Amino acid sequence: MATHESDVTPISPELPAMFDGMKLAAVATVLYVIVRCLNLKSPTAPPDLTYQDTALNRFLLKSCHPLTKEYIPPLLWGKSGHLQTALYGKLGRVSSPNPCGVRKYLPMPDGATATFDLFEALGDHRTGDDITMVICPGIGNHSEKHYVRTFVDYAQKDGYRCAVLNHLGALPNIELTSPRMFTYGCTWEFGAMVGYIKRMYPQTKLIVVGFSLGGNIVCKFLGENMTNQERVLCCVSVCQGYSALRAQETFLQWDHFRRFYNFLMADNMKKIILSHRHSLFGNSAKLIDTELSRLYTATSLMQIDDTIMRKFHGHSSLKEYYEKESCVHYIHNVNVPLLLVNSADDPLVHDSLLNIPRTLAAKKPNVIFALTLHGGHLGFFKGAVLFPKPLTWMDKVIVGYANTMCQWEKQKPKCQSDSLSDSSCGDEKD
Repeated sequence: MATHESDVTPISPELPAMFDGMKLAAVATVLYVIVRCLNLKSPTAPPDLTYQDTALNRFLLKSCHPLTKEYIPPLLWGKSGHLQTALYGKLGRVSSPNPCGVRKYLPMPDGATATFDLFEALGDHRTGDDITMVICPGIGNHSEKHYVRTFVDYAQKDGYRCAVLNHLGALPNIELTSPRMFTYGCTWEFGAMVGYIKRMYPQTKLIVVGFSLGGNIVCKFLGENMTNQERVLCCVSVCQGYSALRAQETFLQWDHFRRFYNFLMADNMKKIILSHRHSLFGNSAKLIDTELSRLYTATSLMQIDDTIMRKFHGHSSLKEYYEKESCVHYIHNVNVPLLLVNSADDPLVHDSLLNIPRTLAAKKPNVIFALTLHGGHLGFFKGAVLFPKPLTWMDKVIVGYANTMCQWEKQKPKCQSDSLSDSSCGDEKD
């Protein structure tokens, strides 16, 4: 059967050009999404600092260069707070060292057993003094976490003894000895560790460091009782939220995927609680079934806090628990030099919570609030293009601030007479 010429439909010469245009549009769309998601157009800048003009703060900003220098994250992904947070959460750090420490066990009045790891300095401190960093990690963390090991190794090499609290119930191979585990703001175990260090090293001076939830605990500890600030040179808090009561509403919102992070953290808390179910709930089958059924269905930290955590200290409501355990009600009592560090792209800490440290730094001369553009939650990775360096900006700024405070303490009469030294004890080489 012959094919008539009229039955053959010629391809218009415009169609290939149209398909090429669609491909280009698709590629352009993908590139636009990548640029937006990775925040590639965001500039780099030094931290935004809030502080009062005092002799100490002038000395700090002159000597602690990481606070005033531009923080440059890895080019391809470091400007995304989500990727910074994800890399911290998954890997902790790159090429993490394994510092050698000794585990200490402290019996508590209620039958609990607090543990912490003690790491001796690997050399003399530059001031010749005995300085101990007392460190409180983030939620459910302990001395074996990579970001903690990296920081401890760096601090040891700079002449600091380090004591790292293991949150009660966080270590998988340590059984609970009482029906209680760590909570958002309980300072008992941290206080016991600090007391041990003061007794064992009567000449040592303390640098207090807290990461995330640990930042809330150390600020609350210092503000609870003025005697807790004795022999403390300074305190550094990184990436905390300051008020659990104000944060709870933001954790239920989907902007910056905060609700998703809430779910992931709740899932991790479930695993920790369930690993200690017999120690926490005893042998009452009815109680176990009631508590566990609520725990299994919980999809947020707030539900877990209401079902389990608040009851460890007898709080009658979730609101009371968050009010009593948040450092926002105690931090104004802290009179030692205090550095509060947050990141503007931290997906866990809502912008509204940053008014707390900003207002505090504007009112109190001992406080500096440093807000970086990038860094995520406890990320703060540094690097050129793709691969991050082992040490982060966070590691360098904490040790730099501590070094500067030690030098200030050493030459304080000279500094207070406005005859400041030009030496930069807090200056760290990249």
